[in-house]
Amino acid sequence: MSSEAREWVWEHSSSRGAARLVLLSIADRVADDQCISWASLSGLAKRTHASVSTVREAIERLLLAGELEQLDDLVGPQRSTVYRLPLAAEAVAQAFREQREETGDTAVSDEPAGPAKLRLSALRRYGIRPREVPESPARIRNPAVPETGRSRRKPAQRRTGHRYSDVPATGTQNRSEPDVNRRYSSGGAAVTSAAEWQVDPATHTWARQQGHLDRLGKQGLQAADAKWRAHRAAHAPRPAEAWAADWRSWITREHAPSRPNLYAVPGQNTTAPGGMTRAEKHTAALLAALDEPTGTEG
Repeated sequence: MSSEAREWVWEHSSSRGAARLVLLSIADRVADDQCISWASLSGLAKRTHASVSTVREAIERLLLAGELEQLDDLVGPQRSTVYRLPLAAEAVAQAFREQREETGDTAVSDEPAGPAKLRLSALRRYGIRPREVPESPARIRNPAVPETGRSRRKPAQRRTGHRYSDVPATGTQNRSEPDVNRRYSSGGAAVTSAAEWQVDPATHTWARQQGHLDRLGKQGLQAADAKWRAHRAAHAPRPAEAWAADWRSWITREHAPSRPNLYAVPGQNTTAPGGMTRAEKHTAALLAALDEPTGTEG
């Protein structure tokens, strides 16, 4: 079943860079159609040739994007962390339902389990088991509280139905700007295109505090914004917070507009002679200054 999970990551995940590589490594250990896997930070760092801090940051981005869930009530081999790929699990379940419809099978069968009904007996074969935690008084008083299948982070609300091509992108999630970017899906999560996304006040403040406004200038910042929108025009809609994180990363890498040549020779073309070294440019400027008339010549 790991092949279906890896195929989903390759074909439909919006993750990039280290996050994509970490997600592929986790998907490689998916046990069955529940899309549950296990891994440790050190193990992922070794498999992806990345630092532990990079792996930790990648996992945080995947958790926030809803492409990964961390099941704290379960523990894997050698007390490793247990993860679930919820979107991949939905894709597997959808494919299973379509297969049943094509064959005309209407009988109730073992459809892939959802997040609330994990088949622990199947997971035990792969060394995944419930975490042994001493019972608290609250747990004893309320035995109806589920003991397994509770994820540490709740994934962002998403559109219902078949969503192979509509997967949230990775990035920092912050829902504080619904009035600026408020194109909402049926599930409630704000998504918008790069062209419709507007730079929110927090991002304006960030550009000023980080010195990018002084470095690029107002016109340079506007030009960088236009370039970013042109490059992102074909991308799928994303949450406004993901666009803000991507925009900030782009502005950070943007070069400042070209400035006047500081080594131009007075009275000549402002373009520096091609092939001149920096020392030669300084010498040329000094000689030109010595040749300029001072008004005291006889």
